[in-house]
Amino acid sequence: MNQAIQFPDREVWDEGKQAVCFPVLVNGAQLTCAITGELLLKRFGGTNPLDVFRDHRWDLEEEASDMIRNEQEDDQGWVCFS
Repeated sequence: MNQAIQFPDREVWDEGKQAVCFPVLVNGAQLTCAITGELLLKRFGGTNPLDVFRDHRWDLEEEASDMIRNEQEDDQGWVCFS
């Protein structure tokens, strides 16, 4: 399936979820991606999850794109890394 996937630069730290959340537009529809701070620091090191996300944005967006193409979003339109 050919989908237009775009990632605006609007990532935020969600204190309640303890995750970096970032929007993605898929054929004009907005979904939300989330990756926990714990997972970010485990995978890439560092001390500030938001900074680590920004340093590895391209790799994480590519991974999110793959998950979207494989229809791995939940019923609420969230794409969550694990």
